[in-house]
Amino acid sequence: MTTPKTPVAGTASDSENPTAANPAAADFAAAYPVRPVPATGPVDTTPIATTPAALEELDGLWQAVVHETRTRGNDIHLPISLAFAERLCRAYPDADAELVRVATLLHDTGWAHVDESRILSEGFAGDWRKAAIRYEHEKQGCDVARRVLPGLGYTAEFIERVCGIIDGHDTRPVARSLEDALMRDADRLWRFDQAGIALASTWFKMDPATYTDRLAAEIVPELITQAAHDMATADLNRSTALLKTAVIR
Repeated sequence: MTTPKTPVAGTASDSENPTAANPAAADFAAAYPVRPVPATGPVDTTPIATTPAALEELDGLWQAVVHETRTRGNDIHLPISLAFAERLCRAYPDADAELVRVATLLHDTGWAHVDESRILSEGFAGDWRKAAIRYEHEKQGCDVARRVLPGLGYTAEFIERVCGIIDGHDTRPVARSLEDALMRDADRLWRFDQAGIALASTWFKMDPATYTDRLAAEIVPELITQAAHDMATADLNRSTALLKTAVIR
């Protein structure tokens, strides 16, 4: 599916247009004025299982956060999101792929350091994007990054760029760079895979048909890049056919 391309700029007030109040987001919008952002590299819409994340390169980082993968399904969510992040980086070769990959791998590790009893009750109910628990997990994720990355040879400047993406990835309404946008899209794309639907639908207490309807109505429009739109649409079509959501509802 090719999504109609529309300019980002508008005439809304700052309260209606958060980009206007965020200089980095405004710079990103100016650099990429068409949304969804057109891809400049190849767009792969095959099932994500055909292109798992690169082997071994980030094994040291994975091993440093095994504890953090054991909360809220991160051992499913993070590897699939990383595979999508790498695919998106191939579609947008101007992005700093290392920054996108590391930020994606670490972005939800903070869930392991908050009150687990509040994750589903607050983080997936009501106006969940503004839930205090989501701000907390972003801060904790930055703490994880600052703890594990120095020992793996990452520079202080790189670590702060990673934290700049992790901090606000759920709660900030706008992306501040291409790398930020790709991480955000990867974080959403995993939900369209059958594994993502199976896991995330339970978090929101929805059956698969209701959840996939939500993906189409709410999550696809949030995707920032054209490549992510194309991948999401292809995955959603495959998943709804496989799960027979047109009938089982």
